Amino acid sequence: MLGYPPLPAPASAIPMLNTHLEVGSDLADLYPAHLAFLRNRFDKALEASGFERVVIGAGTLHMMFRDDMPYAFRAYAMFKWWVPVTDNPNCYLVYAKGAARPTVLFWQPRDYWHLTAAAPTEYWAGHCEVVPIASADELATHLPSDLSRTAFLGESEPTADGLGFGARNPDALVTYLEHWRGYKTAHELRCFELATERGVRAHRAAEAAFRAGASEFEIHVEYQRAAGQTERDLPYGNIIALNEMAAVLHYQHQRSARPAAVRSFLIDAGAQHAGYACDITRTYSAAADDFAALVADMDAAQLRLCDAVKPGLPYPELQRLTHLEVGALLKAHGIVDLSPEAAFAERITHAFFPHGVGHLLGLNVHDAGGFSRSERGGTLDKPQGEPNLRLTRPIEEHMVFTVEPGLYFIPLLLDELKAKPQAKSVDWVRVASFLPFGGIRIEDDVLVTKTGHRNLTREEFGRQAV
Repeated sequence: MLGYPPLPAPASAIPMLNTHLEVGSDLADLYPAHLAFLRNRFDKALEASGFERVVIGAGTLHMMFRDDMPYAFRAYAMFKWWVPVTDNPNCYLVYAKGAARPTVLFWQPRDYWHLTAAAPTEYWAGHCEVVPIASADELATHLPSDLSRTAFLGESEPTADGLGFGARNPDALVTYLEHWRGYKTAHELRCFELATERGVRAHRAAEAAFRAGASEFEIHVEYQRAAGQTERDLPYGNIIALNEMAAVLHYQHQRSARPAAVRSFLIDAGAQHAGYACDITRTYSAAADDFAALVADMDAAQLRLCDAVKPGLPYPELQRLTHLEVGALLKAHGIVDLSPEAAFAERITHAFFPHGVGHLLGLNVHDAGGFSRSERGGTLDKPQGEPNLRLTRPIEEHMVFTVEPGLYFIPLLLDELKAKPQAKSVDWVRVASFLPFGGIRIEDDVLVTKTGHRNLTREEFGRQAV
């Protein structure tokens, strides 16, 4: 059985948070409250850790080894938390405790090789002091000479490394802030909704391409077209898996050749808005067959797991419930002849469902703070026997996370199961019939409310019903 670690008491009050949205809420209207929340949290974090000021680096371009080409730029999440600048490296955010607004040092070099970012005029810019910089050396001119009580957050970089900051990524400060990233403001929620609108539209296009017989690469292209985002924009590499490739959990290729026979399709793909990701997975069968029936039953099981989401539920308990749902599917479809409880106790379900049921979602796809005990530090350990769980915190209002049960036919894990005494409880002929389909994963993004949850993914699929 799962051994739960002791849990902290839920936060009695989360200051300045309100995730109630009116239909069509505008980001410009929501941003001031988001900024006030960040100022409040950073003031408390700076006070608790003994610093007066924080400088956050967006990050720099990194060159490929012995090449003159850079890797795609990804802005540091803590920087994007303040301002939705996702594609301009060498920017910095400076915030002093108690300041009315942050300063954004915005990178605008003299460059005729690349397009220099235009001065920002978006909704957030009027709430910040935006200062253009053309050289990294200008960072020092916007900081006090004594940086002993200034912390720098971000990756190591030549510009900042030699300036004498009091600390770089100090644990107390980062721990406090990453814990609070687990709760979302209304501005963040609206960003999720806008990302989900793109993502669902692209999922609809991908399913249509699959039904038309497209290859993995062709489906991937249709997804990007419908999302209006390329690999540089998408929050993670699309998983576009036909047939047996659906058994590879993080399948990383998109084959250009169309398979001779198309049996199944698993797509795990998202979109982003202002740096916030949606993360959606769907699985389809090409025919009305036994695999289609298994997919339909998994879809129903996934909705039952979403219905279990409410404040106070330990996330590891959702993992246990997922194993029981998987065990029930294995029993109902003649794959295993044990009860769900027995299949879980014998760890048979782990061979078919080897990952965690979900993770926090936000500025990182697997967002920070998933194991945080409290803002003061400490971790909530994973339950024994669940090494791949990405979230152990108790479920609380204002959290956004994924619910993504799966049932896979992975040869590597099935071969291991065959070698164990538990193999006698498995119908291996039935397993063999499902191997060509790979597996199933269904994933939604949910917001925890005061009494339950909102399923952001299903809501948008309903709005875009075909």
